[in-house]
Amino acid sequence: MSSGSDAAAPVVADSISRDGGAGSSLSDLLAGSLAGVAVVLVGQPLDTVKTKLQTFRGLYSGPAHCLAHTYRKSGLRGLYAGSSPAMVAGVAENSVLFACYGLCQRAVAAVTGARDAKQMDALSNAVAGCAASVFSSVVLCPAELVKIKLQAGRELAESRGQRFQGSVYRVTKDIVRHHGLGGLFRGLEMTVAREMPSYFCFFGVYEAVREALKPAGRTRADCGLLATTVAGAAGGVLLWTVTFPVDVVKSRIQLDDALPTRGWTMCMLHMYRNEGVVALYSGLAPTLVRCIPSSAVLFLVYEYTKKLFDT
Repeated sequence: MSSGSDAAAPVVADSISRDGGAGSSLSDLLAGSLAGVAVVLVGQPLDTVKTKLQTFRGLYSGPAHCLAHTYRKSGLRGLYAGSSPAMVAGVAENSVLFACYGLCQRAVAAVTGARDAKQMDALSNAVAGCAASVFSSVVLCPAELVKIKLQAGRELAESRGQRFQGSVYRVTKDIVRHHGLGGLFRGLEMTVAREMPSYFCFFGVYEAVREALKPAGRTRADCGLLATTVAGAAGGVLLWTVTFPVDVVKSRIQLDDALPTRGWTMCMLHMYRNEGVVALYSGLAPTLVRCIPSSAVLFLVYEYTKKLFDT
């Protein structure tokens, strides 16, 4: 669930529903990847604000203060910190989801007796999305790790009286030097714990809303751009609301190497006892705001790119 994944799932679902394949179409894959890049360009500033609020609660009075302070301190470069790994994460996640979601859909269809993806109900699609997310977590974790360190590394360094000089290469090199290649997967367990329920909720709500908004006598695949965007936004809001506490803990642990990765549920309980439930939802507001334009941009880029490739 990268910064470009707020609405990545519906693109996959719509593609599978129309074509019945698991990303076998090159145009689907390329369109989804370009859409993921577009979402990062639109949503990255709010994703940066989300990460800072998650990891340094109390440092900023709210999203607006964080956004303004970051811009004054580092300009647009600061707001777009971590964009490169975010784009890598978006493209990689979309690619894996295209492949794995289709395979999982066919497996679920075989078990439930559905003829094809179009005949599957919302629950079946939710289960397929949940299963596919396990595979996407593996490619997503390293990119998110680097992204988070770039987004909130300055605050961490300043809190320790140090100076932060970060780049994708320097951060990655530092992780591998101190922790080996396995260090790039710090937080993988939390990523899986976030992604599985996230995509279960996302696909379930997305398909349920599309079913409700589909034209009379037509299928979900016939939903227009507006209905699809509404469905994606609804799924995105539920996705983040349900699993945001896990994302907060993951961000803190991935940022600060001094925190243990084992027993992250105890870390969440510790946060709740010492900082209250509000701490577990720090940064939720800019995340939910980001869902709407991210969904709209993703579908616009996807649909028009798909038409361009198919002509």
